[in-house]
Amino acid sequence: MPENLTLQRTPNSRWKNAVLANVVCVLFWGFSFISIKIAVPVFPPMTLGAVRFAIAIVLLFIMYLFYPRTKLNPADLPYLISSGLAGVTFYFFCENNGVALVTASEASIIVASIPVLTMSCEWLTAKLRRTGAFRLGWRHWLGALVSMAGVVMVARVSFALSGSITGYVFMAGAALCWVIYGFLTKPLFNRGRSQIYIVFWQNFFGFLGFLPFTVWEYKNWGTPNLSVLFHVLFLAVCCSALGYWLYAHALDVLGISVSSVFINLIPVVTVVAGFFILGDRLTWLQWIGAALALAGVYLTTLPKRTAGRRGPSGLSRK
Repeated sequence: MPENLTLQRTPNSRWKNAVLANVVCVLFWGFSFISIKIAVPVFPPMTLGAVRFAIAIVLLFIMYLFYPRTKLNPADLPYLISSGLAGVTFYFFCENNGVALVTASEASIIVASIPVLTMSCEWLTAKLRRTGAFRLGWRHWLGALVSMAGVVMVARVSFALSGSITGYVFMAGAALCWVIYGFLTKPLFNRGRSQIYIVFWQNFFGFLGFLPFTVWEYKNWGTPNLSVLFHVLFLAVCCSALGYWLYAHALDVLGISVSSVFINLIPVVTVVAGFFILGDRLTWLQWIGAALALAGVYLTTLPKRTAGRRGPSGLSRK
């Protein structure tokens, strides 16, 4: 079924639940940068990924027991393995290395391009397949661009390039990995697979992808204290297990393009959290940027009355 028709027929309550799931997911991921900053001196980046996703798959397996059991279908393996590696292993590999080589503001603006990149790829895919199924309206494109502008202001991007071409390549790779993750996950929902089934196996294969890197980082392991362990648990439970589970629900209901716009709220959450928790000072320009990022997301998900019935996606029924 074309994605726009799926959105049009989504009951309003289910649509609202998906938006709420995406917001909670973004809150988790926004706070994750604080926890990563505290944990990474003890656990190197890829080792930290392995630890948090190892804990996550245990929690997801427990959750899996309370759902109707679905055996792993061999036909799903290409999608599960590739999406797990793209959205978990390679995404964090690219992001961690990219952030180490470029400024935080440069990293933020590249990640903020994910919604526009996602919409462009989905539009191009529809054109190549000649399906005509991708019909997001001007509000979705404008919302993505407005939220991107908000991220630029929040991150205080100076547009003074750091000169690290390798860093830009890594961050562009992270953005591309996340787009690929969305496109590889959507077909699994189209096959009727449950959220917990998809997320559990994606996390499992993503965890396996981290293991070779942990051997490489072994000499840099440290001894964690209670504070570090708390932050690792937060990353594992809230950001990995629940975060990916909530995002999968939003991806299923809202679609790839609309769900991706919420990614631009992550730097807003991080900056505002720094204001309240770490006492960081924010400029008036950053507050305006935060408002723009929120407005862009709202514009993208805003229901609008059409000539037919009111659809939560804002797309007319025809």
